[in-house]
Amino acid sequence: MAGRFAPRPARTATVRDGLPGVPAQGGAPRPGKARVWVPDGPLDLGLVLGPLRRGPGDPTFRATPDGSVWRASLTPVGPGTLRVAARGGRVRGEAWGPGAEWLLDRMPELLGAGDDPAAFTPRHRVLAVTWQRTPGLRLGRTGLVLESLIPSVLEQKVTTLEAYGAWRLLVRRFGSPAPGPAPGGMFVMPAPRTWALIPSWEWHRAGVEDKRAATVLRAVRVATRMEEAAGMEPAAARARLEAVPGVGPWTSAEVVQRSHGAPDAVTVGDLHLPGIVGFALAGNRGADDAEMLRLLEPYAGQRHRAARLILLSGRGPGRRGPRMSARGIAEL
Repeated sequence: MAGRFAPRPARTATVRDGLPGVPAQGGAPRPGKARVWVPDGPLDLGLVLGPLRRGPGDPTFRATPDGSVWRASLTPVGPGTLRVAARGGRVRGEAWGPGAEWLLDRMPELLGAGDDPAAFTPRHRVLAVTWQRTPGLRLGRTGLVLESLIPSVLEQKVTTLEAYGAWRLLVRRFGSPAPGPAPGGMFVMPAPRTWALIPSWEWHRAGVEDKRAATVLRAVRVATRMEEAAGMEPAAARARLEAVPGVGPWTSAEVVQRSHGAPDAVTVGDLHLPGIVGFALAGNRGADDAEMLRLLEPYAGQRHRAARLILLSGRGPGRRGPRMSARGIAEL
């Protein structure tokens, strides 16, 4: 459930209010390459882009008080920074760096242009109500695999706070500053070769034990093959990802939900999701993966969207015990 929501900025201007000028760091506004795109329906940038954010301190993502959303990405043609903001039914994107054109070309897909919300039919009241409340929800497609795969591996078997901290530390230490007038502290994630050269003690310093670090290293050694999966159908992409030892169904689903905007890639193996889905749809907080899949069966083809709506509904079982505590690396 990592990155479910984008924190709401202070109410000076919202994403839907305007397209204010972008102040460059320490100077006048510095224009980048730009394009305007008109979506064919309601669009909520926070709902669409929120899953790409790996915690409030994610160095690759920033939602600013002027209503803009910024992303720093490592594209196939180099690093780039994308800023998007919406007003009056249109979205304006600006981009900087070698990857600017690549990011702008794919901005509509990132914002859900390839998604088909009309394919979903709610069959439970909780989903119908949430569906009506969130008309701007689209499933976006980044077209990038490693930028979702690596943080997903870091989220295996640990608390989200631990995973977010590891991602933040590693990207800031080994990534490169985001191109253009990005907000301070934004970084592009390291290139595959840089990930491969991170020494073991730096992984340990970030709280990442050898098993997860080894999975990341195996993935970046076949980075080209991983990125090729972005052009495959979700099922084939998941099969390719799972060919990497250490990448299982949980991780591959989390990746294609973001890289492909896959509406049916429901996450199995999650500690909390089965109980949340079971409680929302059947009052069963003890549901396991098999029960969750049975309950989601009426939404075949749209199971990820259904699960996302359940999470957005806020309807879940109350907490029965304390949160899982962070563990020392020796325990991992």
